[in-house]
Amino acid sequence: MSELPTPSLRLVYRLRAELAPPLDLGDTPNGHRRVIAYSGGRFDGPELSGELIPGGGADWQIVRPSGSAVADIRYTLRTTSGALLLVSSTGVRHGPPEVLARLGRGEGVSPDEYTFRTQASIETSDPDLSWLNDGVFVAVGARQPNGVAYDVYIVE
Repeated sequence: MSELPTPSLRLVYRLRAELAPPLDLGDTPNGHRRVIAYSGGRFDGPELSGELIPGGGADWQIVRPSGSAVADIRYTLRTTSGALLLVSSTGVRHGPPEVLARLGRGEGVSPDEYTFRTQASIETSDPDLSWLNDGVFVAVGARQPNGVAYDVYIVE
């Protein structure tokens, strides 16, 4: 068998999302559940850019007893050409308990103090962006006091 190729990453876009105040559902049978709506934002990348559609997404989150947050994220983007992109993402944010506590209080925390990674898929009906439908994507996230940022990469 020949050697398998080593994957590489190529930046697709950076999303800067504004967040609504969290809805805290409390302790459910699956864990401590929170829903955090995406209230707006922008994305920019080498090949596409546009806006995050307000009300078009949220993070349905489970906070573990350790303070780690398991993310189930869906949001809708509109490119500057009018194409709609549906992004579905899952992942985890984890780190030292004292850092996660600061994040939980809404404090600014440097992204190098914790780990926030997701995997994503992107759907679109736009023929010019059909390559997104077949991509495998990973993202690096950072929680900010009033929002969140993601650098989304395609795995090549």
